[in-house]
Amino acid sequence: MSETEQPLPTTAWKIEDRATWQAALATGSYDGSALDRADGFIHLSTAAQVRETALKWFAGRADLVLAQIDLTPLGDTVKFEASRGGALFPHVYGPLPASSVLVTHDLPPDGQGGFVFPEAIP
Repeated sequence: MSETEQPLPTTAWKIEDRATWQAALATGSYDGSALDRADGFIHLSTAAQVRETALKWFAGRADLVLAQIDLTPLGDTVKFEASRGGALFPHVYGPLPASSVLVTHDLPPDGQGGFVFPEAIP
């Protein structure tokens, strides 16, 4: 790693509708949204990316949850790959075990086209 490169984060964030998230985790793992399954991996975002992800993919939606995922136990199923503007996004190739979910927050709309994020998101 060069002096200008930042270490890759060990946690990431997933946005999903509450019913889908709760149903999936009740089975012990999350296999991804329809888009995730079509792309062959589960899309996650870093803390620095998740606000833009919410606006791009979830604008106007309510009843969403934001889950913080511990990437460490997922090992080599996690790949950081270039996406929007060349930014490296975490992708999980395989199911996301419920045990990797650190915390889940409500992600309510803010009434102005955005969302109310928890303090953990800068």
